[in-house]
Amino acid sequence: MLNKKTNLVQLQYLVSIEDLSTEEVEALIERAEKFKRNPSLFDLKYPIYTTNLFFENSTRTHSSFEVAEQRMKLNIVSFNPSISAVSKGETLYDTVLTMGAIGTQIAVIRHPENEYYKQLIGENDLGVGIINGGDGSGQHPSQCLLDMMTIKEEFGTFKDLKVAIVGDLTNSRVAKSNMQLLKKLGASLYFSGPKEWFSEEFAEYGQYLEMDELVTEVDVMMMLRVQHERHADDSKFSKQNYHEKFGLSVARGKKLKAGSIIMHPGPINRDVELASDLVECEQSRFVKQMTNGVFVRMAILEAVINGRHLMEAD
Repeated sequence: MLNKKTNLVQLQYLVSIEDLSTEEVEALIERAEKFKRNPSLFDLKYPIYTTNLFFENSTRTHSSFEVAEQRMKLNIVSFNPSISAVSKGETLYDTVLTMGAIGTQIAVIRHPENEYYKQLIGENDLGVGIINGGDGSGQHPSQCLLDMMTIKEEFGTFKDLKVAIVGDLTNSRVAKSNMQLLKKLGASLYFSGPKEWFSEEFAEYGQYLEMDELVTEVDVMMMLRVQHERHADDSKFSKQNYHEKFGLSVARGKKLKAGSIIMHPGPINRDVELASDLVECEQSRFVKQMTNGVFVRMAILEAVINGRHLMEAD
C-alpha cells in the first residue's frame, strides 16, 4: 500500500515483484534515491530486530542487506544454517517460528525452494515480515528493484526502452522478476542465449534474437550468470564456446549503441557471459548496481517496518 500523504510504501512482506503496483515501485525507487543522497534519513524510534536466513550462498544480497540494516541501526540476529538446528532437521517454518518467538520482526530469506514463502505469509503469518532474498529459480525482488533504480538513474524513464536479457534464462530468478516489472513499466524486451533456455514463459514478454543482431539494437544489455550449479551436466558448453556464441565479447561490446549500458546481477563468470575487459568499462553499470542495492534494500526494509507498524508505540 502507498501512503498518499507521505509517499511511503507500507508492506506486510515482499516476496514477489508481482506484489507491487507501478506506484509502489516508483515510490520505492524514489525513496532509495533519497537514501542514496542521505543514508541517515531513517530515524529509528524503537528497537527493531532483523535476521538474514540465507540457505544458499550469497555475497551481494546478503552483505548489502546487512549494510542496509546497520545503516538503519536495526538489531541483526545472526544466523548460520551450518551451525543451526537446520543441520538437525529443523524445517524452514520452525526456524522462522523460533525467530518470531524470540522477538525477531523481519526476516530476509534466501532458499533453494521455489515459493518457499507461501508457508510463511497470509494465514500462516508468524508475526515476522518476510523479505524474499531469492527463491530457487523463482523471484528476486530486491535485485529487480535495484536494477530498475540503475536504469532510471541512466535514462529517467522505462517507456520504450529496448532491454535485452541474455543468458541462463531458465534458472534465473533475476530474469523472471525483471521481465515482469520491465514490461509493466513500458519497456520493450528481447532475449538471447542458448535457445533451449528460452521457453514460452519468456515469449510472452518479448522476442528472441541472436546476440549479433541484438547488440546493435538495445539500450540496456542485461547479462545473466551461467548457473553451472543448477545444470546437472554442468552445461553443454565450454566456457570459450559459450562466450563466442552467446557472451558479450569485446568485439560485440564495440557494436553497442552510444549511450547504451551493460548490466549484470553478479557474480560474474568473467569471459563466459561477459568479457573481463567489459566488467568495469565505461558503459558497464555493474558497480553502480551493487551500490544501489544497499539503498533499495533500505527502502524495502523501511516499507516492511511501516507496513507492520514497528515504529509505533504499543
